[in-house]
Amino acid sequence: MSNEEKVALAETTKSDYGLPAVLAVLKLPRSTWYYHQKHVKAYTEKYAHLQELLEAIARENPAYGYRRTTEELKEAHCHKINHKVVQRLHQEWGLPLIRSIKPPKPSGIRQVITAAGDRINLVAKKDEIGLFEVAYTDFTELVYADGRRKAHLIPIIDHASKMVLGWAVGNRAVTELALRAWEYARETLIDYGVDVQDFILHHDQDPVFTGYRWTAQLLLKDHVRVSYALNGARDNPEMESFNSRFKTENRSLLLDAQTLEELQLVVRERMGYHNGLRRHSTIGYQAPARYIETQWLRS
Repeated sequence: MSNEEKVALAETTKSDYGLPAVLAVLKLPRSTWYYHQKHVKAYTEKYAHLQELLEAIARENPAYGYRRTTEELKEAHCHKINHKVVQRLHQEWGLPLIRSIKPPKPSGIRQVITAAGDRINLVAKKDEIGLFEVAYTDFTELVYADGRRKAHLIPIIDHASKMVLGWAVGNRAVTELALRAWEYARETLIDYGVDVQDFILHHDQDPVFTGYRWTAQLLLKDHVRVSYALNGARDNPEMESFNSRFKTENRSLLLDAQTLEELQLVVRERMGYHNGLRRHSTIGYQAPARYIETQWLRS
């Protein structure tokens, strides 16, 4: 893990865990931290869009070094990049050779999660959760086309109002799909006048949620506070409950959709119903949109 990545992670986690503890976990000297604060711009920021692709090439071709990877990028993925750039990115992201006998070094965010222990679950620390303070997310599988096809849904649910702030449906549970859902949710929060820098998004430790692109977008760019479940679904029951209920209530409609486009239309309509009309017992048998209106009126 590069010093630039360590500095970026330290910047976004120091408020929750304290700068000394974070620097100790990352083995980052204070002098390096302060130097980067003043003088250094992360080299990897420019090429962040290539990290997932480089990791995929390394996994699929564990014997490839930077020269073969450069050719693979050019011929198979139409990215013409100097081999010296690929060499440095391999070094920065720990990708020179991913061999089956030697597992890759844990990412910086994975190291922080391990070292922080139960402190990484920011939601567990809160006695009360107000409107638009905490949301939950996770992938869930949808079966459609009379049971012949599968897709993935990722909704983002506000804790207090039960509103679906954003969602996305696609063929695979990948970072791009998760970021589409987050962008939708982010726009919803902004429309409601919410400062996302005070917002907590809670999820499990799926590789998408511990990957560079996800954490860079939420932690570094949007300054969202990211919270991780320690025990998978057991630490994210609100999300599990929503996904189970959504698939059960809409099973026949989902099965009737014959294409991904039709499935997306079904999900869009049902999310609109969920937010605008469906009564939820936990918020006084109101629809989420109505609940939010009553909270605004009271404040």
